[in-house]
Amino acid sequence: MAKDLDELLDEVESKFCRPDPLRLGMVEQPRGTQSSDRSRADAKENLRLTDTFKKAEDLDSLINEIFEEPNFDKKPFKLKSKSSGNTSVKASIQGLGKSCSPVYLGGSTAPRGIGTNISQRACDHLRCIACDFWIVSYDDYMWDKSCNYLFFRNNMPEFHKLKTKLVKKAGARAYACQCSWRTVEELTDLQTDHQLRWVCGKH
Repeated sequence: MAKDLDELLDEVESKFCRPDPLRLGMVEQPRGTQSSDRSRADAKENLRLTDTFKKAEDLDSLINEIFEEPNFDKKPFKLKSKSSGNTSVKASIQGLGKSCSPVYLGGSTAPRGIGTNISQRACDHLRCIACDFWIVSYDDYMWDKSCNYLFFRNNMPEFHKLKTKLVKKAGARAYACQCSWRTVEELTDLQTDHQLRWVCGKH
Protein backbone atom coordinates (compact mmCIF):
# COMPACT_ATOMS: atom_id res chain seq x y z
CA MET A 1 0.00 0.00 0.00
CA ALA A 2 2.77 2.44 0.97
CA LYS A 3 4.71 1.49 -2.19
CA ASP A 4 1.64 2.18 -4.37
CA LEU A 5 1.18 5.54 -2.68
CA ASP A 6 4.84 6.46 -3.32
CA GLU A 7 4.49 5.51 -6.97
CA LEU A 8 1.33 7.58 -7.30
CA LEU A 9 3.01 10.61 -5.69
CA ASP A 10 6.03 10.21 -7.97
CA GLU A 11 3.78 10.09 -11.00
CA VAL A 12 1.86 13.22 -9.94
CA GLU A 13 5.12 15.05 -9.23
CA SER A 14 6.62 14.10 -12.58
CA LYS A 15 3.48 15.11 -14.52
CA PHE A 16 2.43 18.31 -12.78
CA CYS A 17 5.30 19.68 -10.67
CA ARG A 18 8.32 19.52 -12.95
CA PRO A 19 9.01 18.28 -16.47
CA ASP A 20 10.57 14.83 -16.70
CA PRO A 21 13.30 15.07 -19.38
CA LEU A 22 13.10 11.33 -20.17
CA ARG A 23 9.30 11.09 -20.22
CA LEU A 24 9.00 12.15 -23.85
CA GLY A 25 11.27 9.42 -25.22
CA MET A 26 10.33 6.75 -22.68
CA VAL A 27 7.91 3.94 -23.49
CA GLU A 28 5.68 3.15 -20.52
CA GLN A 29 6.18 -0.31 -19.14
CA PRO A 30 3.76 -2.18 -16.91
CA ARG A 31 3.89 -1.07 -13.29
CA GLY A 32 5.53 -3.26 -10.74
CA THR A 33 8.31 -4.53 -13.05
CA GLN A 34 11.98 -4.08 -12.23
CA SER A 35 12.67 -2.23 -15.51
CA SER A 36 9.97 0.34 -14.66
CA ASP A 37 11.51 0.94 -11.23
CA ARG A 38 14.98 1.26 -12.75
CA SER A 39 13.84 3.67 -15.47
CA ARG A 40 11.99 5.76 -12.86
CA ALA A 41 15.15 5.89 -10.72
CA ASP A 42 17.22 6.83 -13.80
CA ALA A 43 14.75 9.57 -14.69
CA LYS A 44 14.96 11.01 -11.16
CA GLU A 45 18.75 10.94 -11.25
CA ASN A 46 18.82 12.65 -14.67
CA LEU A 47 16.37 15.27 -13.45
CA ARG A 48 18.53 15.93 -10.38
CA LEU A 49 21.64 16.27 -12.56
CA THR A 50 19.80 18.61 -14.96
CA ASP A 51 18.72 20.85 -12.04
CA THR A 52 22.30 20.86 -10.71
CA PHE A 53 23.74 21.88 -14.10
CA LYS A 54 21.09 24.58 -14.54
CA LYS A 55 21.89 26.06 -11.12
CA ALA A 56 25.61 25.99 -11.94
CA GLU A 57 24.98 27.77 -15.27
CA ASP A 58 22.85 30.42 -13.52
CA LEU A 59 25.59 30.95 -10.96
CA ASP A 60 28.23 31.26 -13.70
CA SER A 61 26.14 33.84 -15.56
CA LEU A 62 25.67 35.89 -12.36
CA ILE A 63 29.41 35.83 -11.66
CA ASN A 64 30.13 36.92 -15.24
CA GLU A 65 27.67 39.82 -14.92
CA ILE A 66 29.38 41.01 -11.72
CA PHE A 67 32.83 41.04 -13.32
CA GLU A 68 31.74 42.68 -16.57
CA GLU A 69 32.71 46.34 -17.01
CA PRO A 70 29.87 48.83 -16.41
CA ASN A 71 28.05 49.88 -19.58
CA PHE A 72 27.19 53.56 -19.20
CA ASP A 73 25.16 54.28 -22.31
CA LYS A 74 24.31 50.70 -23.32
CA LYS A 75 26.43 51.42 -26.40
CA PRO A 76 30.04 50.39 -26.89
CA PHE A 77 32.55 53.22 -26.71
CA LYS A 78 34.93 53.51 -29.61
CA LEU A 79 38.14 54.99 -28.29
CA LYS A 80 41.08 55.89 -30.45
CA SER A 81 44.38 54.18 -29.89
CA LYS A 82 46.91 55.67 -27.48
CA SER A 83 49.11 56.75 -30.34
CA SER A 84 46.44 59.22 -31.49
CA GLY A 85 46.84 61.15 -28.22
CA ASN A 86 43.09 61.26 -27.52
CA THR A 87 43.25 60.38 -23.81
CA SER A 88 40.74 63.01 -22.69
CA VAL A 89 37.81 60.89 -23.94
CA LYS A 90 39.00 57.89 -21.94
CA ALA A 91 39.57 60.03 -18.85
CA SER A 92 36.07 61.50 -19.05
CA ILE A 93 34.52 58.03 -19.32
CA GLN A 94 36.47 56.72 -16.34
CA GLY A 95 35.62 59.80 -14.27
CA LEU A 96 31.86 59.67 -14.87
CA GLY A 97 29.95 60.27 -11.63
CA LYS A 98 33.00 60.75 -9.38
CA SER A 99 33.40 63.38 -6.67
CA CYS A 100 36.48 65.30 -5.61
CA SER A 101 38.02 64.21 -2.33
CA PRO A 102 39.21 66.56 -0.97
CA VAL A 103 37.70 69.52 -2.87
CA TYR A 104 40.21 72.15 -3.97
CA LEU A 105 39.93 75.76 -5.14
CA GLY A 106 42.84 77.16 -7.12
CA GLY A 107 44.24 80.06 -9.09
CA SER A 108 44.33 80.14 -12.87
CA THR A 109 47.60 78.17 -12.94
CA ALA A 110 46.05 75.24 -11.02
CA PRO A 111 44.79 72.45 -13.30
CA ARG A 112 41.05 71.77 -13.23
CA GLY A 113 39.28 68.44 -12.84
CA ILE A 114 38.67 65.77 -10.21
CA GLY A 115 40.75 66.55 -7.13
CA THR A 116 42.31 63.81 -5.00
CA ASN A 117 45.16 63.69 -2.49
CA ILE A 118 47.44 62.42 -5.26
CA SER A 119 46.08 64.47 -8.18
CA GLN A 120 45.53 67.92 -6.72
CA ARG A 121 43.19 69.71 -9.13
CA ALA A 122 40.79 72.60 -8.66
CA CYS A 123 37.20 71.34 -8.87
CA ASP A 124 35.40 72.76 -11.90
CA HIS A 125 31.99 71.34 -10.94
CA LEU A 126 31.17 73.16 -7.71
CA ARG A 127 27.66 73.71 -6.40
CA CYS A 128 26.44 75.79 -3.46
CA ILE A 129 24.11 73.96 -1.06
CA ALA A 130 22.96 77.27 0.47
CA CYS A 131 21.61 79.01 -2.67
CA ASP A 132 21.56 75.93 -4.97
CA PHE A 133 23.57 77.69 -7.71
CA TRP A 134 26.45 76.29 -9.73
CA ILE A 135 29.66 78.16 -8.95
CA VAL A 136 31.08 80.24 -11.80
CA SER A 137 34.80 80.94 -12.05
CA TYR A 138 36.85 83.38 -14.12
CA ASP A 139 40.57 82.88 -14.75
CA ASP A 140 42.98 85.80 -14.31
CA TYR A 141 40.36 87.90 -12.51
CA MET A 142 39.69 88.91 -8.92
CA TRP A 143 36.58 90.38 -7.31
CA ASP A 144 36.57 94.07 -6.52
CA LYS A 145 36.50 94.91 -2.80
CA SER A 146 33.17 96.70 -3.24
CA CYS A 147 31.34 93.41 -4.00
CA ASN A 148 28.41 92.61 -1.71
CA TYR A 149 25.66 90.03 -1.30
CA LEU A 150 23.04 92.06 -3.21
CA PHE A 151 25.34 92.45 -6.23
CA PHE A 152 25.62 88.66 -6.65
CA ARG A 153 21.98 88.07 -5.73
CA ASN A 154 20.84 90.39 -8.54
CA ASN A 155 23.44 89.60 -11.23
CA MET A 156 24.26 85.87 -11.03
CA PRO A 157 25.07 84.09 -13.30
CA GLU A 158 25.25 86.62 -16.16
CA PHE A 159 28.87 87.47 -17.01
CA HIS A 160 28.10 90.79 -18.73
CA LYS A 161 26.65 92.03 -15.41
CA LEU A 162 29.27 90.40 -13.16
CA LYS A 163 32.24 91.77 -15.14
CA THR A 164 31.58 95.26 -13.77
CA LYS A 165 33.11 94.05 -10.47
CA LEU A 166 35.87 91.87 -11.95
CA VAL A 167 39.42 93.20 -11.91
CA LYS A 168 42.22 91.71 -14.05
CA LYS A 169 44.85 89.86 -12.02
CA ALA A 170 47.20 87.28 -13.53
CA GLY A 171 47.27 83.95 -11.72
CA ALA A 172 44.05 84.57 -9.79
CA ARG A 173 40.68 82.86 -10.22
CA ALA A 174 37.40 84.53 -9.18
CA TYR A 175 34.71 82.16 -7.85
CA ALA A 176 31.09 83.07 -7.09
CA CYS A 177 27.60 81.73 -6.50
CA GLN A 178 24.51 83.76 -5.63
CA CYS A 179 25.40 84.10 -1.95
CA SER A 180 29.22 83.83 -1.70
CA TRP A 181 32.33 84.82 -3.62
CA ARG A 182 36.08 84.28 -3.34
CA THR A 183 39.28 85.20 -5.12
CA VAL A 184 41.84 82.38 -4.99
CA GLU A 185 45.49 82.50 -6.10
CA GLU A 186 46.92 79.23 -4.74
CA LEU A 187 45.57 75.68 -4.50
CA THR A 188 43.43 75.63 -1.35
CA ASP A 189 41.47 72.87 0.38
CA LEU A 190 37.81 73.98 0.50
CA GLN A 191 37.41 72.60 4.04
CA THR A 192 39.71 75.32 5.39
CA ASP A 193 37.05 77.94 4.52
CA HIS A 194 34.22 77.16 6.96
CA GLN A 195 31.94 79.93 5.67
CA LEU A 196 31.57 78.50 2.17
CA ARG A 197 28.76 75.98 1.63
CA TRP A 198 30.24 74.69 -1.63
CA VAL A 199 30.48 71.01 -2.56
CA CYS A 200 31.65 69.02 -5.55
CA GLY A 201 28.64 68.48 -7.82
CA LYS A 202 30.17 65.28 -9.32
CA HIS A 203 31.99 65.09 -12.61
